[in-house]
Amino acid sequence: MSSRSITPDVHGASAKDILDLARKLNVRSMRLQFTDILGVNKNVEIPASQFAKALAGDIMFDGSSIEGFVRIEESDMLLAPDLSTFRIFPWGSPDARIARLICDINMPTGAPFPGDPRGVLKRVIGRARAMGFTMNAGMEAEFFLFRPTPEGGASTATHDVGSYFDLAPTDLGEEARRAMVDVLEQMGFEVEASHHEVAHAQHEIDFRYADALVTADNIATFRFVVKHVAHEFGLIASFMPKPIFGQNGSGMHTHQSLFRGKENAFFDKKAEWQLSKVALHYIGGLLRHARGMAAITNPLVNSYKRLVPGFEAPVNVAWSMRNRSPLIRVPERRGMGTRVEQRMPDPAANPYLALAVMLAAGLDGVATKADWREPVNENIWEMSHRERRRLRIDDLPHDLNEALDELEKDDLITAALGEHVTRHFVEAKRQEWRDYITQVTTWELENYLLKY
Repeated sequence: MSSRSITPDVHGASAKDILDLARKLNVRSMRLQFTDILGVNKNVEIPASQFAKALAGDIMFDGSSIEGFVRIEESDMLLAPDLSTFRIFPWGSPDARIARLICDINMPTGAPFPGDPRGVLKRVIGRARAMGFTMNAGMEAEFFLFRPTPEGGASTATHDVGSYFDLAPTDLGEEARRAMVDVLEQMGFEVEASHHEVAHAQHEIDFRYADALVTADNIATFRFVVKHVAHEFGLIASFMPKPIFGQNGSGMHTHQSLFRGKENAFFDKKAEWQLSKVALHYIGGLLRHARGMAAITNPLVNSYKRLVPGFEAPVNVAWSMRNRSPLIRVPERRGMGTRVEQRMPDPAANPYLALAVMLAAGLDGVATKADWREPVNENIWEMSHRERRRLRIDDLPHDLNEALDELEKDDLITAALGEHVTRHFVEAKRQEWRDYITQVTTWELENYLLKY
């Protein structure tokens, strides 16, 4: 936890410890936070009089109103807080603070709810543990800052014309970004860097990697904080993957590694590229299931307008150590920092489900000794179709509908998600696709209205 955090270290704290801390720090309200299947943050806010009940896991809510949870006749759900996620928000009055706890979702019987995305990730983490591994992950979620309309609505009017690593006055988001970093540090994040990204009004804040569950929790918190601080600056923060035609989209590059105890299982000093067989088979698993996991890591119609040639986003299923055009890149660092970077995910993805399917795919590669193929160090974007076929380089799905087809065909990925999540996710996304393809767009009117 950051040394600037206003929340004391609660690792190993009991419910009584949290109650005592809340009283001592004048916490008057608690947000019990969770995410729906689509990755949208939700919460139930309770007053101090209900804290003991909440910490006992006895707060109930209506699950039928949450996307992809349950039918109306099965509506009652319980919020089971993870005490290690207790944090105090660094805004509001010191005499009436607001805190939060991230929760798992349980059935009224106390059994884990199979549609809980956090529970999905915990199940796959358990599978890794049974194989002798823990997963470390770091996710780099890029975002845009836009000016609202005069009426306060959403727009893509950019507030700057900055580019990669630009400074003020070109980067007009500098102060907002600095305030975001300040809030994140006060909430316990170890922020490593922040900077302007390639596109106008595009930004990135990098924080330290952690185990997979903590990283997913951090991304959920990060998205909330960025939107909250942007609003205070009169801006709108968006994690939409491709909001502006002709500009780079936003990715959520995911760095991942497996550890055995304190040793990085991806590192082998004597092996080719100093990558262990575990690392290579893990890469093989990611390649094998890339098309099947795409609907989870890239869940919007808009996601596939980012995954096009020419904008630094991957479109092909391959890996490399020397360029960023393939799906997977292995950064140069070795030893404890040996890792693979999957460049496909975007920040609209549910972080719990995205990490779950990536970890499941990698573990499947390790368990089955999957073929990792050879690294492709040439620029894939400049290869002919015949060259790509010769190197067995597949394309990623070209749209959400194709990605859903691939998801339903991938038994490993659907098993990792579980039947409930798979069914509800696919139903919601099929409807999203149907809604999209029936729209009449400005592009169609401009190209067809007078011509035909």
